[in-house]
Amino acid sequence: MAEVVIAREAGACFGVERALEMVREAARASEGRVYTLGPLIHNPVVISELAELGVQVTEDISEVPVGSTLVLRTHGVTPDVEESAHAAGLEVLDATCPFVKRAHRAAARLAQEGYQVLVVGEHGHAEAEGTCGHAAGAQVVASAAEACALEHMRKAGVVVQTTMSTKTLREVMGELVERAGELRLINTICDATAGHQDACAELAREVDVVVVVGGKNSANTRHLVEVACRHCANVHHIERPEELEAAWFAQVGRIGITAGASTPQRHIEAVQAAIEKLTD
Repeated sequence: MAEVVIAREAGACFGVERALEMVREAARASEGRVYTLGPLIHNPVVISELAELGVQVTEDISEVPVGSTLVLRTHGVTPDVEESAHAAGLEVLDATCPFVKRAHRAAARLAQEGYQVLVVGEHGHAEAEGTCGHAAGAQVVASAAEACALEHMRKAGVVVQTTMSTKTLREVMGELVERAGELRLINTICDATAGHQDACAELAREVDVVVVVGGKNSANTRHLVEVACRHCANVHHIERPEELEAAWFAQVGRIGITAGASTPQRHIEAVQAAIEKLTD
């Protein structure tokens, strides 16, 4: 039987646990009149579990019945969207991750101080868009290539999507140094993201196979896959135990498991149990 090892830091972070508790409590109290503005977190399995409690996902505030509870997702929203939610006569529950709030405040402060605000993040990601909304004229920079294409700026201020990889941040900053008279970085990658990535690299160097558990639509989980692939030749990204294949674990001695920051502990344990059954 192969040895199964779990990364020393893996799974749901404080912000996700906080948001899930807030929504579950609201669902218990409101008899199914709870909506989240976009998916609460990027984990389809968890979103399905919330749906069983009567929590519905909407992308349009106007579709939410007056008197209902509207939850602002962990990724945050722009000030305009939050204002619209309050104006619609809804009970607004703000589940924005505190680390994301920190990025919002940092972007707003940089803009007030006259910096061209750059958000190192993914285009179209809810968090990156929400952060840009807190700083007039802010723009997303997703890669070193995009940074290289920017025109020279007198003052550039950088904040970071909390789930970005440190590798991408280093590469982007390396290009921005050449394109700004004054360059200021407020590193808003959250502690959980950085810790998960470090632990993932450590794990991947010590095992024969790495299984990464979490949403396929989760930025921080995909970055764990990237980190694992740099140190291990056999890496698999799954959302559910049913996706596991026995062939992945044939003739291996050690199997590593890590999980994204939107993956509850019970999901990790379910995957571990399934792997142990497959390798017994």
